[in-house]
Amino acid sequence: MKLLKDILYKVELERIEGNVNIAIPHICFDSREVQKDSLFVAVKGSLSDGHSFIEKAISLGALAIMCEQLPSSLNPNIVYIKAKKTSSALGVVAANFYDNPSEKIKMVGVTGTNGKTTVATLLHNLFQALGYKAGLLSTVVYKVGAKTSVAKHTTPDALRLNALLKEMVDYGCKYCFMEVSSHAIDQGRVAGLNFDIALFTNISRDHLDYHKTFDEYISAKKKFFDTLSSSSIAIVNNDDKHAATMLQHSKAIKKTFALRSMADYKCKVIENQFQGLHLNVNGQEVYTKLIGSFNAANLLLTFAAAVELGEDSLQVLTVLSALEAVEGRFQQYKSESGITAIIDYAHTPDALENVLKTIKDIRFGQQKIVCVVGCGGDRDSGKRPLMAQVACSLSDQVILTSDNPRSEDPMAIIDEMKTGISASRLKKVLSLVDRSEAIKLGVALCSHGDILLIAGKGHEKYQEIKSERFPFDDLAILKAHLKD
Repeated sequence: MKLLKDILYKVELERIEGNVNIAIPHICFDSREVQKDSLFVAVKGSLSDGHSFIEKAISLGALAIMCEQLPSSLNPNIVYIKAKKTSSALGVVAANFYDNPSEKIKMVGVTGTNGKTTVATLLHNLFQALGYKAGLLSTVVYKVGAKTSVAKHTTPDALRLNALLKEMVDYGCKYCFMEVSSHAIDQGRVAGLNFDIALFTNISRDHLDYHKTFDEYISAKKKFFDTLSSSSIAIVNNDDKHAATMLQHSKAIKKTFALRSMADYKCKVIENQFQGLHLNVNGQEVYTKLIGSFNAANLLLTFAAAVELGEDSLQVLTVLSALEAVEGRFQQYKSESGITAIIDYAHTPDALENVLKTIKDIRFGQQKIVCVVGCGGDRDSGKRPLMAQVACSLSDQVILTSDNPRSEDPMAIIDEMKTGISASRLKKVLSLVDRSEAIKLGVALCSHGDILLIAGKGHEKYQEIKSERFPFDDLAILKAHLKD
């Protein structure tokens, strides 16, 4: 429980009506979660506007209302706070309510289109192995010590985020490694947080259903670096042409990493095989269990962050060499029949291209590559033909199928994907809406030594159809069909 005046510290306020010297036991931005004496924050979302639920929140017991537009009629028993932007204000009040936990723990945020989960998870596993208590907030899972919960969002809402950070502080965690999505940056979910290190992996087309243009998407990522303090460190990928943009207005100490360009942290791929990578990292050789040049970049960024956090470079590389691949990220499964199957979360054209190019680079001879891939519904439809185009250009056989169709017709999504395929390549494409049957067909099309890529869902254990989530696990389905 906190005094309202203390909760409002550092919030950009425009007007206050009522007494702020009152105790607030609870904060919420969903009127269904209002409790007695709550502070209800009316946030304008993409689907609904919290201002429409102010009266409902008051009727359920809210004592204070934060909003961008005050109601035409004010209740004398309620405290009204007008904020410049309630989505950002929510982040600040959440941080204040939970005693600003991000100031009591080393915060490392990872943003970019691809590689966020791998880097955040590698850092968490690395520091745990080095003997530190550390927390993890990723697309796959939230971890506080031994406590694990399934992630619902890449970056939780501001209240959940600060509650988790407080748990980490209370548990004795020294570090928190977290993914920072463009949605979270744009919606102010990370407002009020103090980041010690910010990492940029790369940027390519994604989430244009939300950001509308690629420039807006880049701008959202850039905001994360714009808000860093002069004592923070920003490490960006110098191989990405947008790296300089990320640092353009940042006050942070600037560091770079790269495989192909000049940088503070350099890496050369000596050997890339299904058994793992042989790398030269800043002059030191290391063997790792991860595969592909994209993972060489992820490992290099992990190394750079650890060194900037004060760890010994040789010890970091020693531990990194023993770490396993992240679930659903180039996750291999080899069958008794000699088929190599790979489960990967690749759901952007760039990510799919990286995975397929890696497979082509390390396959032996003329091993056939079969790719099972789909695109999610209610998301950026412009990338659908691009995904199919990439799959066809780098695979011997392609099976277009459902991903998470959500409210859309899965066959209509597949038809949109097909528009990116030239007539000459259509002969190598099959379409099968049922994802389980598509995986089964992919297995049937493979012979001894062939490689089957199942792309798009990775770690997910569900399929979302018509607003309902049904149990679905690519790896479990794959194993079942390989035994048929």
